[in-house]
Amino acid sequence: MSNLDNNAKEFDLYSSVLLEARSIFIFGEISQKMALEVCRQLLVMQQKGDDPITIYINSQGGHVEAGDTIHDMIRFIKPVVRIVGTGWVASAGITIYLAAEKENRYSLPNSRYMIHQPSGGMHGTSLDVAIEMNEIVKMRERINRLISDRTGQSYEKVSADTDRNFWLGPEEAIEYGIVGKIIDNIGQCK
Repeated sequence: MSNLDNNAKEFDLYSSVLLEARSIFIFGEISQKMALEVCRQLLVMQQKGDDPITIYINSQGGHVEAGDTIHDMIRFIKPVVRIVGTGWVASAGITIYLAAEKENRYSLPNSRYMIHQPSGGMHGTSLDVAIEMNEIVKMRERINRLISDRTGQSYEKVSADTDRNFWLGPEEAIEYGIVGKIIDNIGQCK
């Protein structure tokens, strides 16, 4: 049997066990491909019942709209979604993390959180660049409003804090309203 066959069998085993455990991993850069896979998993788990779903996230962020898609799907499905931050949760990862209700947002002790303004790789004619710049400004306002709504911070404070990379440890993230509870074992995630 080839390594490829062994890897496929291991992947199927892991996927099957995680599906039964109602657990999803979001690790690494947020992309359209990841959004599709996470949304598929959420919808399959919803079809299998209303028991809570747990998402473990360790992400530097990535594609804004892919993060929005995952955020919206978490809020769209019927089962309660619990999110556990581990490592770092930044940028579009924060958008996903904030989809869970505050009492269902957990942090492992050594996690870090970062909010900031979106950036874009603009190119093209000056008119195209102006259009893209306008869209980034609207995106920033929307993301800041989402952070404000989900944390209880004022829009003005969030706007000032996201002007640059704004890092928080777990305790600071609790004070800010991002994290609901710091946990150090899975039994506390209920």
